[in-house]
Amino acid sequence: MTGVTAGTVPGAFDASAPGYDLLVGLNPGYHAALRAAARALRLPDRGRGARVLDLGCGTGASTAALLEVAPEAEVVAVDASEGMLAAARGKRWPGRVEFVHSRAEDLAATGVTGPFDAVFAAYLVRNLPDPDPVLRHVRDLLAPGAPFVVHDYSIANSALRRAIWTAVCWSVVIPAGWVVTRDRTLYTYLWRSALAFDDADAFRDRLRRAGFTGVRRGSAGGWQRGITHTFLGRAPEHR
Repeated sequence: MTGVTAGTVPGAFDASAPGYDLLVGLNPGYHAALRAAARALRLPDRGRGARVLDLGCGTGASTAALLEVAPEAEVVAVDASEGMLAAARGKRWPGRVEFVHSRAEDLAATGVTGPFDAVFAAYLVRNLPDPDPVLRHVRDLLAPGAPFVVHDYSIANSALRRAIWTAVCWSVVIPAGWVVTRDRTLYTYLWRSALAFDDADAFRDRLRRAGFTGVRRGSAGGWQRGITHTFLGRAPEHR
């Protein structure tokens, strides 16, 4: 693997999929932060009757987080990486979970259509070559007033948080990626992609420009405070 760009991310994840769960398991609070982000959807009645899109599901960590907070929801879990989906499909899931191979940009072409009662996107948007058309499409997939939660790194406006992120990546994430996969290019890309992504205020404004209403944000705790953010917006009540 000679290098990774936003356009080649799915192939890079293919190569790293076998060890990915081990690597994220080394991140203190990773799964707890995902569950907290999924709770921000506030799906009522344990998700009974709700249809949820898990966009960029990877190996299924975000899917599991959704089912923790809404165990009776129907989940359509989508990812562009065949390798990550293979790892996800190898786990045990209720029959209400469907995995679909698709880029976020190509949902309609692969038969993923709305309306959805909620959309969850964890660690996805910063890796899209062009986020804005995808965000607008997500808005259109949602039922009127339905929630969209984005969970991702956003550190561009804080020198301190950028320094913490860089220290964690180069002392833990990148070396661990090398040990597990014998290739560090994906993990150096992920370090750079967080540095290059919108700051939290800019991403909030990006969601508003995409047509989401009531946009607000919160931060994870622990070492991720001010680094990992959860953004919530809603589709307009009237189109």
